[in-house]
Amino acid sequence: MSLNFKFAVVSDLHIALPQTIWDHPNRFHLVEVSIPALELVLEHLGQLDLDFLLLPGDLTQHGERENHQWLSQRLSQLPYPVYVIPGNHDLPVLESQKNLIGFREFPQYYRSFGYQQTQSLDYTQEILPGLQLIGLNSNHFDAQGNQIGCLREEQLEWLEQVLFDVKNQLVFVMIHHNVIEHLPGQATNSLGRRYMLENAPRFLNLLKQAGVQLVFTGHLHVQDIAQWQGIYDITTGSLVSYPHPYRVIHVNTNAQGKPVLKIESHRITAVEDWPDLPLKSREWMGERSFPFMMKLLTNPPLKLTVQEAEKLVPHLRYFWADIANGDAQFNFEVFPPTVRRYFEGFSATDQIDNFAQLILS
Repeated sequence: MSLNFKFAVVSDLHIALPQTIWDHPNRFHLVEVSIPALELVLEHLGQLDLDFLLLPGDLTQHGERENHQWLSQRLSQLPYPVYVIPGNHDLPVLESQKNLIGFREFPQYYRSFGYQQTQSLDYTQEILPGLQLIGLNSNHFDAQGNQIGCLREEQLEWLEQVLFDVKNQLVFVMIHHNVIEHLPGQATNSLGRRYMLENAPRFLNLLKQAGVQLVFTGHLHVQDIAQWQGIYDITTGSLVSYPHPYRVIHVNTNAQGKPVLKIESHRITAVEDWPDLPLKSREWMGERSFPFMMKLLTNPPLKLTVQEAEKLVPHLRYFWADIANGDAQFNFEVFPPTVRRYFEGFSATDQIDNFAQLILS
């Protein structure tokens, strides 16, 4: 089958109407720009003759009913199909509260965006001839009411059956949590593993057996493309965090009959009241990076003392911003050898995070 279509990915919108915005001294993302930034993205996408748009979770600031209502209404005005899944911020509580939606309410807001025929938080749909989309909810709660990122056994069984039924199609899987490491040691580091799907190995094996190669994720707020045994985890940075990115992807079939993805990244560079948005948001992130960087330095594997970490942390002011930007290259020659090797290990090994051509097998 010959493929020729174009779509966009916009992740971690964190939509927040002005009256719902709450602040926290260590908040990295600028929810203040969520709505004007989205409007600029939609204005650009409206010029591209898109076939569809993917939104891989964290649609709202923190699951506020008003914000879900606003976004659902805005998406209904678009001239192309939109498909969403929930992120951890969209389902912060199991049972609904006065201002927050409950776990089972989510599909009610997004009936036109993937959830037309299901009460479940998972769905599958042939969205173009020969293209099957599988949307998965990876947000659950343990016995103590804490959020965890995983797929339940019944979800995995359902997924296995779906993959069996769509053998001869190109399959896109959309899930909020990362399924392949985007950072060194992400699956085992206490700071990184909360962004990973807990049972990612089993999930990946199901995809591998079915020949599925493309997964679209969010959650981490970085631009990165990771690969494991021919499977690509394409994670897209947050629209409300530096560098305020989104992706446009063109898929066609090459002369050998292989699907080819041509990926390009775009950024929002200014919104009203924020004329130099990337500069301001990079500084915002740098100013708030101290607690996170201190944890990274003092926790395993480095386990530096507080005194040792405090000497190094000023050099890491923009470290996370550079990671979020994608395709980062690091040189920390002033660091002790072990610490230097660790942080320089975050450098991109190939320059495909923002612009890439992926040829599928």
